[in-house]
Amino acid sequence: MWKFIKRVIFAVIVFNILAVIWGRFFNPPITFIQLGGLVQYGKLDRDYISFDEMGDNVKLAVIASEDQNYFKHNGFDFKAIERAMKHNEKKNKKTIQGGSTISQQTAKNIFLWNGRSWVRKGLEVVYTFIIEHLWNKDIILERYLNSIEMGRGVFGVEAASKYYFGKSAKDLTKSEAAWIAAVLPNPKKYDPKNPSPYLQKKHSWIMKQMGYMKLN
Repeated sequence: MWKFIKRVIFAVIVFNILAVIWGRFFNPPITFIQLGGLVQYGKLDRDYISFDEMGDNVKLAVIASEDQNYFKHNGFDFKAIERAMKHNEKKNKKTIQGGSTISQQTAKNIFLWNGRSWVRKGLEVVYTFIIEHLWNKDIILERYLNSIEMGRGVFGVEAASKYYFGKSAKDLTKSEAAWIAAVLPNPKKYDPKNPSPYLQKKHSWIMKQMGYMKLN
């Protein structure tokens, strides 16, 4: 039995090493989260594109919305985590705020699954550390923008751009890119085609933040 357990552990380690190396050069064939979307909604709408094909507007919008210190941190933004913890401790809060960086979300989207367990969070930390050292910021951002859930059964910015606006990501205006970024991190709840007052407010905020930022 012990030999079998050791073989299983060894196989898991080797598989994960190969998966990380594969991810350095290629987008994933499929992810656990994409499989979940396929089962739940009966479709998997995605279209992997290269970093250069994405255009700058959607990159800037997502960074402005999700992780403004993306090019400055090493995978973890401890100030954002602290802000999120303080926000979530408040009474009568209307929203739960997260402190995950784009790097952490990429680790989850590519290698793991949705959920709030300590096991998944611990694995997320390990994978984030590894990809921050073995990949680079452009690769991490490309994998994130290709794999992120952007709607019900819709994954990646290219599929989202075509789904919401009937055009490729590189052709999105700043406003359209901000609408797509605004649905994060809850794309199943919010819809740019029928924006709630909250989504309209968030869109305006993202547009303002984009004016202060540039891609590094």
